[in-house]
Amino acid sequence: MLVKLRQGWYAFPELLQRPDFSRYVACRIYRPSYISLHTALSMYGMIPEAVTSITSISTLKTARFENRFGQYSYQNVKPELFFGYKPVELPINTAVINAPKQTWLLAQPEKALLDLLYLYPFYDNDTELEQLRLDEAYMTEELDIKRLFEYQRRIGCKALDSRIKKLLRIYNL
Repeated sequence: MLVKLRQGWYAFPELLQRPDFSRYVACRIYRPSYISLHTALSMYGMIPEAVTSITSISTLKTARFENRFGQYSYQNVKPELFFGYKPVELPINTAVINAPKQTWLLAQPEKALLDLLYLYPFYDNDTELEQLRLDEAYMTEELDIKRLFEYQRRIGCKALDSRIKKLLRIYNL
């Protein structure tokens, strides 16, 4: 019996056991989309919370889906803000000879942070930014500040610029 993912989309139930398949599903059932926001920040170890819903960015309208693979939410951005992600390959199923590579899209850590601050304007003061509880070691040692500034410039939003300035001050970057 097939598992319904959403209208017109189905998967074999044995795929429930595959690592990362729920992330692959996220990028297939609503396209174009890439995983970002809290999900990506958690995957990179930037926030301490475990995230149960997969949050993604799309140029389509904001949407939510739930199926046996998980809960999925999609936030809308303008097409010109749909950038800053990389393909991630699913582990290869060695039981299938010549199986095509399956990939899903994940925001770069800097873009996941910018997406969050852009889409959630309540992160506009020190208290709210501190409550994100971003990992200080990640922020100081792994975050690519040059890429952050490049993406920030490309987005071109004064309110986002203000939030980033506060965030950098809080983390002494």
